[in-house]
Amino acid sequence: MRRAVVGVAAAVALTGAAGCTVQPAGSGTGQGPGSGPSSGSGAAGRHRSPVHIEVPTARPSDGGGKGHGDSSNGKGRGTARDEPRASQGPGGSGGSARTAPAAPPAAAPVLWSRGAGGLAVRELQARLRQIGWLSEGPTGTYGPATERAVRGFQGKRGLPATGRTDTVTWQRLRGMTHEPGQWELYLMGGQPAGAPDARCLTGRVVCIDKTTRTLRWMVDGRTVSTMAVRFGTEATPTRDGVFQVYWKSRHHVSTIYHSAMPYAMFFSGGQAVHYSSDFAARGYAGGSHGCVNVRDEAAIAQLFAQVKVGDKVVVYW
Repeated sequence: MRRAVVGVAAAVALTGAAGCTVQPAGSGTGQGPGSGPSSGSGAAGRHRSPVHIEVPTARPSDGGGKGHGDSSNGKGRGTARDEPRASQGPGGSGGSARTAPAAPPAAAPVLWSRGAGGLAVRELQARLRQIGWLSEGPTGTYGPATERAVRGFQGKRGLPATGRTDTVTWQRLRGMTHEPGQWELYLMGGQPAGAPDARCLTGRVVCIDKTTRTLRWMVDGRTVSTMAVRFGTEATPTRDGVFQVYWKSRHHVSTIYHSAMPYAMFFSGGQAVHYSSDFAARGYAGGSHGCVNVRDEAAIAQLFAQVKVGDKVVVYW
């Protein structure tokens, strides 16, 4: 730019000294102010300026005038520089936008899995029994059978078949079942014993609670042992009341039903407390003919050794 200004100043000085015309570059073939066409020989009677100077309108580039120059150092460039373009978002002109892959859904929190136990697991097992996914009675322990049942339930309903009960599985199961009752929760026993009846708090007492289906062996108000028991059916109910053990028979066989009644302790007619292999095998799916069945053979063997004829028996709800 500075060279152009100097050139213009020189031209002005020459104009004043020699009367030359100053024209922009590229106008040599055109018509100057007050002159005719500028041909090679000129026209008669028309005066031509002795000096003609072309003044560039733009600064030429050193690279031959091609393309755009670099204004900082005056060096020309043959072509315009390609500047990197920032990627534009959806709808922009910077190319197609890339959509990030969706993150996988978070796994549902696990409530219970193998090794868990307690009342909540009993309820899970009871609900699985209601819809046929579990055949054994609730045990309160999350074992292999419960894991298989949960896995089958999940796979049937398009849920991740992990065998672990998560919140989604639990809500689906709850929606298909009803809240299990006390008998359903303790179909195979294991129900905690309730508070003993007041009649059981003195002396030596076989204290039998029909509500919790438990038998306590108590001495002077202290519980010595507790075990699950089963009672008679509706057709042959176990009698309630206060009785005494009047006979003990280690290897007894029923004379009416011809079934084994080992460790029998009779307290009311033909009704006795005794071990039942049927109770051990089927749980509460069956019932007795009025006797109080015990399925834990080791427990009743110990009880049989401790109870004496004349000890009190209390059966109550």
